[in-house]
Amino acid sequence: MAGERSPPMIITVKNKNKNVKSHQKIPNVQNPDHAIWANAAFTKWGTEEILAVVKDHKIPCAFVLALFFFMWTEYTLNMISPSSPPFDIGFVVTAHLHRILAADLDLNNFLAGLNTVFVGMQTSYIIGTWVLEGRPRSTIAALFMFTCRGILGYSTQLPLPQEFLGSGVDFPVGNLSFFLFYSGHVAASIIASIDMRRLQRKKMACIFDVLNVLQFVRLLASRGHYTIDLAAGIGAGILFDSLAGTYLDRKQVLNTTSKKCVKEILD
Repeated sequence: MAGERSPPMIITVKNKNKNVKSHQKIPNVQNPDHAIWANAAFTKWGTEEILAVVKDHKIPCAFVLALFFFMWTEYTLNMISPSSPPFDIGFVVTAHLHRILAADLDLNNFLAGLNTVFVGMQTSYIIGTWVLEGRPRSTIAALFMFTCRGILGYSTQLPLPQEFLGSGVDFPVGNLSFFLFYSGHVAASIIASIDMRRLQRKKMACIFDVLNVLQFVRLLASRGHYTIDLAAGIGAGILFDSLAGTYLDRKQVLNTTSKKCVKEILD
């Protein structure tokens, strides 16, 4: 009858060794939707599997709760007025430090100078891994990172925070205008720290991480960056270190393949 599902096909398979006939069921390909639902992963879930997910994957489960929380927040939160300055939770947290720096510009300049020293440390290490140690990964990662930062920073130009406390000794731009998104200070520090850990220079990496946190706080307190710029800088450092590693791996494969082809031709 029309609309009825046809039964599975039965075929006979001949065993070459024993010359014995056997029967094998072939799935009905006329109704692929049925096969998809029949083999769906959730059909095999039971109480034990669900409890195992909660037990073994606590962080992703917490992310699920966070997802629903921020979905609720997004639908209920009133947006900032176009005439108002951006809301930044980092600025709220560092409001007291900002008042201290605004009242003592010499202290602001001193901290900016220390931050510039730290930037010099980052730059020296990243370039040194290539020039002195012959390992170009961190240098390539930094080049990728700053190029992308320039593109993004120019593409969407964020307003300079109204309470920005500039300093003539703040590298690289002092009191001049600059790209806010994302923080190259933070990203470069992350690139250097990852390389240190890759070479088991753990104490040095910890020092850089602590200095990066202090840099994070100083940039918020001086209103030199929004919180999102600094957070994205962490992700950018991790991302571009990974991309630099992928680039070098592929270059190595291509070089090996090219040398092999040349050798075969010469032979």
